[in-house]
Amino acid sequence: IPLLSKYGNLTNQQDFLQLVDDVCALVELNPVTWNITFNRNEIAKSCNTNSIFEVFRVIYNLKSRKENAKFWVCKSMANVNFAREMEVVGILPKYIYLYRDGRDVACSFKKAVVGEKHVFHIANKWAANQKACFKLHERTDTSRFISLSYENLTNEPEKEMKRIGTFLNIPFNPKIFDFYKSKESQNTAIAGKMWANVVLPILGGNSNKFKKELSEMEIAIFEKQAGDVLTRLGYQLIGSHLLNEKPFSEVQISTFNYENNLLKEKVNRFADPIGMERRKGQEQKIKEILSRY
Repeated sequence: IPLLSKYGNLTNQQDFLQLVDDVCALVELNPVTWNITFNRNEIAKSCNTNSIFEVFRVIYNLKSRKENAKFWVCKSMANVNFAREMEVVGILPKYIYLYRDGRDVACSFKKAVVGEKHVFHIANKWAANQKACFKLHERTDTSRFISLSYENLTNEPEKEMKRIGTFLNIPFNPKIFDFYKSKESQNTAIAGKMWANVVLPILGGNSNKFKKELSEMEIAIFEKQAGDVLTRLGYQLIGSHLLNEKPFSEVQISTFNYENNLLKEKVNRFADPIGMERRKGQEQKIKEILSRY
């Protein structure tokens, strides 16, 4: 999306074909392989409008047909920020809002090769994403929006999956809990440590890790930045009393920025080499796109 303006007027078929080619290339270079090569002209002709969101829809539809699937799901957290644009071009999906205690999310992002690393930045990003989901929920018909917590899903998986099945009009089948034995899970797991857990069964009780993995001050910083969202989602605050209600000063934020960059560098130094190697293809493609303009 940030590069979209560089393609000129997408009503120009040549510019649109260039966009289609680049999007397809990025999917083909995904660290988790899709095992598919796209016919660019076929995709362009299948789009109802010359829109990146239509390219998105058509690519997923093609992959679905190849897998004989009736449904497809994109789990990217970024989608919520573009829901309005998708709906404007006629894409009206069902939304599954899966939320998790943001402090546990911070524990995961601190170790991941992607994303922010300081709890101040993670809290801000997490809160912004949840608020975007709240707004989407408010303007979306209940037949197309369902909310569920990660904690309920992992502790009562059958109950929650039946609820999702009803929402999607899909009959419940207990075989879904064998997902971790599938070829798709194995294919995903070999892409790097970031996806290692997909070859494991549901991790029941995998919550409240932050109480052991975050310091008291980290918990307090997170709650200061995102406590209102945690409370709205039903999570209890435990560390907000350690800090006053005044916003962080510019000096403090500058320090957080510095620490965030140091933490990113540290994660990159010790990152999973297999995962990093698999990301190079997309990184090089982005550089190539930028070099054209």
